[in-house]
Amino acid sequence: MSDSVTAGPAEWINLPDVSAKLDVSISKVHQMIRDGHLLAVRRDGVRVVPADLVANSTVLKHLPGVLTLLRDAGYNDEEALRWLYEPDETVDGCAAKGLGGHRAREVKRRAQALGF
Repeated sequence: MSDSVTAGPAEWINLPDVSAKLDVSISKVHQMIRDGHLLAVRRDGVRVVPADLVANSTVLKHLPGVLTLLRDAGYNDEEALRWLYEPDETVDGCAAKGLGGHRAREVKRRAQALGF
């Protein structure tokens, strides 16, 4: 991903901090990103993850599935990040926040509908 993706998340976490928060090796964090279980972007040359996507010492439960649905719909990582942070009050402000709450099912449904 490029440095051009900066809109959306209020807070970013660098990969070593993600590793510490998840209590996994940095290699595992890189693998999660490669496998599409987590999104990372470059900001000022450093790869970072939106803090909203890593909550309570785990990746949001539904994030990997939603990322898969978005990729199946033809979204690249930049487009997926934009979709997750597009303002939408019907899902707690944006899809990324909705995934962490009671709106996760609706977020997944909307992501699935993008493929049709």
